[in-house]
This record gives sequence, structure tokens and C-alpha cells, in this order.
Amino acid sequence: MSQATLKAGAPIGGAVEGNGAKRQLPLDVAILVFLRDRGIIVLWVLLLFVFSIWNHPYFATLNNAMLIVSAASMTAIFAAAVATGLFSGALDLSLPGVAALSACVVGVLLKQFGIPIPLALVAGLGVGLLCGLVNGIIVLKGLNPLIVTIGTLSVTSGLAALVVGGYAISGIFELEFMGSARYFGIPSQAYIVAAVYLALTIFLTRTRHGIRMRAVGGNSEAVRRAGLSDQRYRILGFIISAMLASLGGIMSMALVYEASPNASPSILFTALTAVFLAGVSLAGGRGSLPRVLIGALVLATISDALTIAGVQPYWATVTTGVLMIGALVFDKSMTEAISNRLVQVSRVSTHERVGK
Repeated sequence: MSQATLKAGAPIGGAVEGNGAKRQLPLDVAILVFLRDRGIIVLWVLLLFVFSIWNHPYFATLNNAMLIVSAASMTAIFAAAVATGLFSGALDLSLPGVAALSACVVGVLLKQFGIPIPLALVAGLGVGLLCGLVNGIIVLKGLNPLIVTIGTLSVTSGLAALVVGGYAISGIFELEFMGSARYFGIPSQAYIVAAVYLALTIFLTRTRHGIRMRAVGGNSEAVRRAGLSDQRYRILGFIISAMLASLGGIMSMALVYEASPNASPSILFTALTAVFLAGVSLAGGRGSLPRVLIGALVLATISDALTIAGVQPYWATVTTGVLMIGALVFDKSMTEAISNRLVQVSRVSTHERVGK
């Protein structure tokens, strides 16, 4: 790695380290970095302000805020799954199928076999662990991860239908405590999301294995040269991603009291949009999990505001697609602008040293 490191999310007017000394980050570069890495927060604040005026007095209420939080919870879990995969350098497209299969397994164990709730939940998460392990092992054989996970999506979707005999299992009220229930006025799923994001953030930023997993996503060759096994951390990324998808499937089942074998791709597209809004790099390594959560809240806020305003639901789908494309274009433009400006600053600094 180079001696001079641009710290993502550095404050405006912040400093970077180089040659053992701190150098002031040029103001224009700092602004670009701020917009790329913190722009999602500014966007959400602006949306809250605009929608509060547009949909007054219905939007800015505590009850509506809880509706937004509840709607964002499902997106947030799947977005965390997508982001974790990208952090380790792979985009897993099998998540909807894994979610459906896990939900169906838990549903069958609860309704047909009378298995205790804790054991059924462990079995559901175990499905995700197994799917992630299989994906990781196959990809490490040199196959394209997108093709592999599309194949896994088909397999898991078929297995989900096989488990329930092709029909959804309804009347699953045993998991209401993690579905529609509220505690202290806050949706139960919000507590699950908070716990998941807190644990994952600590793991990715404060533990050796989490930091190494992100390093593999950013530069696997450098990790190998450091004497570490990049394969192990890639598999770990697949496992965590799939287990989060399993959790999302179980939460969805708990919310609607039904285990359906239908793997909905829409939740994956929404999760991808939240991830791209948060500035997570498709190339791996770069990104912030808390900002992914803000991305999920942005999408839920827009959908909620459009519903209150009486706008047709399909416009929310259109908005999601526009935001996904816009987020990719914005991130690419900002990254290129930062890179070009840093090159210019470096050349000017070199000329100044030569002149002295």
C-alpha cells in the first residue's frame, strides 16, 4: 500500500498522512470526498424536509416514522447481505432463493413437525450457512460468481417449492414476536436490524477477520502477498451474506405469517439500490455499513411519501430504478473527479519540491 492514504469520509479540511507527516487535504478534494461518502446522509435529510412540507401534516408524525422504520427493516437486512458480499469481493444474486428456502424450512419445521422455535430458527439460518459455503467453494474453483449465484438462485427456488409441496404455508403465528409485534412502540424488526448492523459494523471495522475480509475485497493480491488466505475470507463473505438472506426470509415470513416458495427478485433490486446509494463499491473493499442502513431508510422514506401523496405505486418502482442508475453514475463521477484532482495536486507538489 502507498504511504499516502486518502481516508474515506475524512472531514472537510481534514488531513492525510504522507511521508510520516500530515498534509492538509485540498478543500475541493475534501468536498468531493464528503459528497461521495456522506452525500447519502445529506440526501435523506433533504428528503425528510421536503416531504414534511409536501405531505403536511401526515408525514412528520411518530406513527408514520415507525411505518418507515418497519418498511426499511426488510430492505436493510437484504442490503446488509449484498454489502457484505461486495465487501469480500463478490455479488451474490442467490439471496432471494436462499431467503425463500430458509423461510420454507422454518415454516415446515414449525407447522408440520412441531419443532421448538429456537431449533427451527437455527435450522433456517443453517440453510443460509450451507448455501453460502457451497457458493464460496464453487466460485473458488475459478467460476464466475454471478453465474454461480444465478444457478444457486434457481436451485434454492426449486428446493423451496419442493419443501412445501409447491404451496405456501399460512397461519405461522409462532414468530409474531419478530414480525408485526412492537415493543415500546417500536417495530420488533427494527431491534433485529439494529443488532445486526451493530454486530456487523464491529466485526468489519474492529476485528482482525472482518478487516481482512474487506482487504480481500479491495485487493486480494496484496492479501496473498501478505501470507494470508484470501480464499477463506471470500467463503466467509458468502456465508455471512447468505445467512443474512436467511434471516431476511424468516423475518418476512414472520411479518406476513406465511412461508412462500416464491423467490421475489424485487427485494434484491431494492437492496442493491440501497447499497449503491450508500457508495459501496462494486469492485469490493470500499463502503460503510451504517450508510447502507441510511440508503434503506431513503428508499422507505420515498415510498412512504409517495403513498401518502396518493401517487401510483409503480412510480416507486420507477424511482428505485432511477436511483440505482443515478447512484452508480454519481459514485463513478465522484471517484474519477477525486482521482484526477489528486493527480493534479501530486504533480503540483512535485514541481514545487523540484523548484526548491
